[in-house]
Amino acid sequence: MDQFMEEVVAPRKRGLQSLVLILANIMWVLFAAYAFLQLQNVTYCFTAEGFSTNTIIYLVQLVVFGGLAALIFLRRDRLKTEYEYTFTNGQMDFAQVYNNKKRKNLGTMNIRNVEACGLVSSGSFQRYINMQGIKRTNWFLNREAELLYFYFQKENQKRIIIIEPSQDLIDMIRRTLPQGVWQVN
Repeated sequence: MDQFMEEVVAPRKRGLQSLVLILANIMWVLFAAYAFLQLQNVTYCFTAEGFSTNTIIYLVQLVVFGGLAALIFLRRDRLKTEYEYTFTNGQMDFAQVYNNKKRKNLGTMNIRNVEACGLVSSGSFQRYINMQGIKRTNWFLNREAELLYFYFQKENQKRIIIIEPSQDLIDMIRRTLPQGVWQVN
């Protein structure tokens, strides 16, 4: 029988996130409208005066505000981020979900290749995080949650991944870990 569990981690305090998303939507519309007005000024100045200083000023404003509008429009979905953890028979898949629309695979990890695993609140985490040359990856959203870390080496690179699983997922991971890998102190 397969062991399978899927979790989605969302921020617990969504008020600020929703406010920033609303402000981003308002700002890209305002920037796009201002850029359109500058486009009209560029065409008017070019036909009335030819290529002049005013035309250059309006053209620069058109590029700046049009670029800001495009940048905010394309990146606004990333303001509402969630993480997805999938556990299947000792294999963990990690993904980042943007605005419940776009999904980006972050990686896959075999639990049996983990050298150390435990809670971030344990003393063993400090021992691993303070090692020289370690690459830290944070795949969590709520700092006050009970966080779990995985320490492993991949291609001679020391890595540590920190996630925010539920207690059920922690129990499933603990049953799959090799003996002696779960760290308490």
